[in-house]
Amino acid sequence: MDYVSALVPPVVMAAFFIGLVVTIVKSQGGPNKAKEDAAVDAAIARAEAAGQPAAPGDRPAGA
Repeated sequence: MDYVSALVPPVVMAAFFIGLVVTIVKSQGGPNKAKEDAAVDAAIARAEAAGQPAAPGDRPAGA
């Protein structure tokens, strides 16, 4: 019976993980996909336009 108690936690975690993956996959796309993509594109454009300074330890490309 020790093998049953040893196998239950991984089986339960696997079931929850599979449920999580299925939920994530099902929630992708849909009617709001274009709006979500536009919001992400706008956020990336704002970050690039701000020209965020490099961290002190960063070297420019090619250096």
